[in-house]
Amino acid sequence: MRIGELLVMNGLITEEQLEQGLKQQVHTKKKFGEILIEQNLISERQLVEALEFQLGFPVVNIFETPLDITAVQMISEALARKHCVIPIEKRNGKIKVAMSDPLNYDAIEEIRMATGMSVQPLIAVRSEVEQAITRNYGMKESVDELMEDLTKLEGKDEEQEAQDQGSPIVKLVNQIIQSAVQQKASDIHIDPQEKQIIVKYRIDGVLRTEKALAKSMQGVLTARMKIIAKLNIAERRLPQDGRIQMQVDNRRIDIRMSTLPTVHGESIVLRILDQSAGLKKVSELGLSESNQKVFERMVRKPNGIVLITGPTGSGKTSTLYSALSELNTDSVKIVTTEDPVEYRMPGITQVQVNSQIGLTFAASLRSILRQDPNIVMVGEIRDSETAEIAVRASLTGHMVLSTIHTNSAVSTISRLIDMGIDPYLIASSLSCIVAQRLVRRVCRECSESVPAREDERKLLQTYGLIGTDNQKLAEAVGVGFFRREPTEPPPVMLTRGRGCGACNKTGYSGRLAVHEVLAVDEPLRRLIAQNRPVNEIEAHLAETGYKTMMYDGLWKVKNGQTTTEEVLKAVSDE
Repeated sequence: MRIGELLVMNGLITEEQLEQGLKQQVHTKKKFGEILIEQNLISERQLVEALEFQLGFPVVNIFETPLDITAVQMISEALARKHCVIPIEKRNGKIKVAMSDPLNYDAIEEIRMATGMSVQPLIAVRSEVEQAITRNYGMKESVDELMEDLTKLEGKDEEQEAQDQGSPIVKLVNQIIQSAVQQKASDIHIDPQEKQIIVKYRIDGVLRTEKALAKSMQGVLTARMKIIAKLNIAERRLPQDGRIQMQVDNRRIDIRMSTLPTVHGESIVLRILDQSAGLKKVSELGLSESNQKVFERMVRKPNGIVLITGPTGSGKTSTLYSALSELNTDSVKIVTTEDPVEYRMPGITQVQVNSQIGLTFAASLRSILRQDPNIVMVGEIRDSETAEIAVRASLTGHMVLSTIHTNSAVSTISRLIDMGIDPYLIASSLSCIVAQRLVRRVCRECSESVPAREDERKLLQTYGLIGTDNQKLAEAVGVGFFRREPTEPPPVMLTRGRGCGACNKTGYSGRLAVHEVLAVDEPLRRLIAQNRPVNEIEAHLAETGYKTMMYDGLWKVKNGQTTTEEVLKAVSDE
């Protein structure tokens, strides 16, 4: 049976789509499966499963299969990339090879000639094979070339070596960045140690060691990084900040780079901003239905202040940009002042803060208000001057959105008072406060249901997300049974990740936000204007049924999105 007929039989495509795909195959000379994937009619995984059924070759999930490095080294990177193949293991004169096309007999013959072994083809997802090739070949070959190159330098200028486009250091730096982007890292850390250099990636908020490099590479590696970030190569005593723009896998990537002199040399951190990823809609931020309704209503008010609060790396800026993208219409003028401008948004006037020439948040905000804006976004309220201007702007008919560093929504009120803003001005201007944290998401590839531990049950009961044991029994068998001796309560099932290749054995893949959204209503305005203490405001909110970040996080635990460990690590209800 042909692959197209098989896909139709399994309901993955229609007869009409089959005919259109075959016509396109004649004109483009592409493989039928590739055409369907490009048109988003099927996934790579679905194609692989269909090929397994059609051809009888076994399927291998590269993310879940440890690769035998000695087998990988038996064929060159050039051969692997040419045919999109990677060896899995070798045994008894036979080498198993993952291939996107197991019927590529030219590839099989070339592998046989290169290894001297008989070849057993396995079907694998093409993108997984490509990632495995990059991880297992690229950086190793660059490091080996660079080590050989360094032995030949003999005093040659490091700057000249770092600028030579044919130099192995150029290839190494590009591959460090490319690998980080492919693994969806948010940051790259290049940490100099006494005897080596450690390259780490921050993935899903957690630092992971990627590579250890020889200490002898430090000078030329640092020089190359500074060159592409347009920094002063000769300055090693002072911190420097720069920016890099580059294309990685046909995606535009912006990188913010920071250097810091240490006792072992300059530490380098690169923050990766994937411009091609696009901005999320408010509906994609992970807000609960009730929180989303409140937030959308508040940001669409004609005036007031909406503040997003949380520590560094909690996704505050992403939330702000999502709100701005939905407010961005031809009928309003939006002006932002940011440090730095992380995402460029068409139709919005964006100002880059430059404190070295006196263009601070406060100074730019004063000028922005003379530009007749409807909506103003301030990257961060850092000082009393910026806070005061923002408050007064909201009272003169502007909607102001900004971020601030506090632990919770309620503590934001006391923070503004500490900045010297009069309580009655805060009460009059403040519309909404969103506090948020990022937690890791359970990996979908290896997730499984497990019974909740006793401490997890109690935690969920405390926040009203499951009933007490007696309540559950009463609901199950009727109120008359409620007075009897309780039996073993039914299990509460939660979701965890076992750990697999797709998540690097962590059980987590990606992140999601947990929120609390505090809309300022009239009773709360009175408490703020009277400068009531935080605990009194919290007591008032508890009476109204206010949902804290802890509640939101545990609700997402109960719904299988994350785990109690992640929520407790990120959020604390004091």
